[in-house]
Amino acid sequence: MQSPATKGTLALAVLAVSLIMAGCASMGDNKPQSTQIDANALDAGAAIRAADRDAGWPASDWWRAYGDPQLDAWIAAAQAGNPTLAAAQARVREAQAMARVARSAELPQINGNLSLMRQHWPDNVYYGPGPLADTDTWNNTGTLGLSYHLDLWGKDKNATERALDTAHATAADARAAKLELEANVVRAYVGMSMNYALLDLARETFERQRALADLAHKRLQAGIGTQLEVSQAESTLPDYERQIDTYEEAIQLARHQLAALAGKGPGAGDAIRRPKLPLDAPAGLPSAMPADLLGRRPDVVAARWMVDAQARGIDVAKAAFYPNIDLLATVGGFGVTAPFTDFLRAMNGGWTAGPALSLPIFEGGRLRAQLGAANAGYDRAVEHYNQTIVGALKDIADQVVRIRSLDTQKKDAARSVAANERSYRLSREGFRRGLTDYVNVLVAQQQLLRAQETAARIDAERLAAHAALMAALGGGVETGADVPDERAAAAGAVPASASHAAGHAPAAAAGVPASGVPAPAAASAAAGPRGALAANANANANAGAAPAAAAR
Repeated sequence: MQSPATKGTLALAVLAVSLIMAGCASMGDNKPQSTQIDANALDAGAAIRAADRDAGWPASDWWRAYGDPQLDAWIAAAQAGNPTLAAAQARVREAQAMARVARSAELPQINGNLSLMRQHWPDNVYYGPGPLADTDTWNNTGTLGLSYHLDLWGKDKNATERALDTAHATAADARAAKLELEANVVRAYVGMSMNYALLDLARETFERQRALADLAHKRLQAGIGTQLEVSQAESTLPDYERQIDTYEEAIQLARHQLAALAGKGPGAGDAIRRPKLPLDAPAGLPSAMPADLLGRRPDVVAARWMVDAQARGIDVAKAAFYPNIDLLATVGGFGVTAPFTDFLRAMNGGWTAGPALSLPIFEGGRLRAQLGAANAGYDRAVEHYNQTIVGALKDIADQVVRIRSLDTQKKDAARSVAANERSYRLSREGFRRGLTDYVNVLVAQQQLLRAQETAARIDAERLAAHAALMAALGGGVETGADVPDERAAAAGAVPASASHAAGHAPAAAAGVPASGVPAPAAASAAAGPRGALAANANANANAGAAPAAAAR
């Protein structure tokens, strides 16, 4: 026969189980709806298929292909001094700190409390037995408390992983900001180079026109020319002088822009000399495109980490439906109306220990709404990732088409310049000999100038298009080991947190090779992206380094 104590224990156990079952609120039919795009399943297009596929990925210092040490120096200055990039790096440090905050919830919490109070007891109050009236005593208390949350449902672990994933995404965003800064410096530098070329043409045309004006004067003095020819020759000189002023202004503005990109005052740009950009690079593409693009483009990497972070958020929201259990313990000493150190004596000590249980019995639909918001956030992150993939392939295809077109245009422009130079020489010689009038010379000169300007602009556009292609290919980033796995199964469901114990190696189904890691990071792949974090820290240092493993 069971004792009353045993019956009471069983009754409490049955009641506890009943409360737990009742407290586990229904999640309802609330699941994510979006699925990630398989990059390999997208049609890359004829432009990408027709491009040279053995060119390899860009180097991390891709701008050195331009062969201009001055450009190299200004990009280094921008990387060191640009305020926008520094702000991006600060966001990385902030995300790392928040990851450490989230990690602290998984550890026991120990708190101490000490109260030392001196009290005077007035003599006009009755205190009962004891000589308290008109005396001074100590009321001291010292306690040490310990609390530990039993993370039975993985809420704290998933919150930590979500914070780490967000830190990874922030680091990738910082690398994207660094890449955009590098491309902006190159664009400004190329623009300056183009304006120098156009300035040369404007000055050359001005000198030619002035020589024609002198020739018109000589013809007039020799009696074989007219005053109209002189006026026509001299009337265009102010326009060419205005063009010279315009290009000189554009060069100075480019200096100011480069100085600003480097976080310096406008005066720092005054020392910039004329650019020298002897680039003749083909529009090649890597053989593993678009598969490896997932680990090469910082914006794609950031988007995938945010998908993973949002999936962790779903796990956190699901865990809120289950009971919350904390282990609590307190030990301390209490000394009331006693000497100063009396609270430290063993006989005045006390302790408490036991679990604390909270159950979500009725929340007015709050938990289901939170889960719905988490699922919607996951869908939003997935669609952003999908759009980023589509946009990345479009960027690459656009630049390949543009470079190929500019290569053809460059040849056409060279033929046009040669033909217009012949036409100008013939018209000028005919005018000198009196065989043709000045209008033919003026038309030929204007056509030559337009052809030369077009050729100069095409050269600059080819340089800018090359920079845009390098940026579209990721600018030499190697972050394959830091790309999360595909969390959504084929059915679109988000797996429980236990399914992540194997790590986050990139899945081949997501368009990443089975190894999941490019060669430079292969050694760190076995530990998943958490272990690979430290291995890639140096590679990402200029971008505000990926979150360190210590963030966990």
